[in-house]
Amino acid sequence: MSTRAAAIHRGLSLEYLTVAWNLLEAAVALVSGTVAGSIALIGFGLDSLIEVSSGGVLLWRLRADHDEQRRERTALKLVGLSLLLLAAYVTGDSVWSLVRRDTPEKSLTGIALAIASLVAMPLLARAKRRVASSLGSSALQADSRQTDICAYLSAVLLLGLVLNACFGWWWADPLAGIVMAPLIAYEGCEALRGKTCCQHCG
Repeated sequence: MSTRAAAIHRGLSLEYLTVAWNLLEAAVALVSGTVAGSIALIGFGLDSLIEVSSGGVLLWRLRADHDEQRRERTALKLVGLSLLLLAAYVTGDSVWSLVRRDTPEKSLTGIALAIASLVAMPLLARAKRRVASSLGSSALQADSRQTDICAYLSAVLLLGLVLNACFGWWWADPLAGIVMAPLIAYEGCEALRGKTCCQHCG
């Protein structure tokens, strides 16, 4: 197997893992969020579904090495759109949570999920960047940024759930989401323009 073929195979494996992880993550987050009445957990679950769509885009990109440039441009734009959709959702969900002053119940399942995601997502993002560098794929670099953002959202979710559970600070999670949204939107705009901030990362 050639070096490029091996890199493509690894990229496909990472995207299949991304899709499987995010489907499981979405199911756990949506169920536990509904039980606890946590908008943050439900939002995290919906974010995971958005990331499933991004993983599907990259699978489509990596599965065919012919017509590579056109697929690369299309995949990068679709990843960019998914990031902008994610930014809009995080902003709307956070503002709505603040307006409604929603105070969720404690969720140990949600805390465990956030910790697991916080450990797994940076490792997955790093592996994607290595493959993206080997293939020269800006689309995969952009997808790795979305995986990084999932880790940031996991940290925000964990902080919000812990602060609410320990101190009753219900506003911590939506406030952090509002601060994070511009970064997500910036990455989406860069991807739509055919750029990623990690384009030259190893």
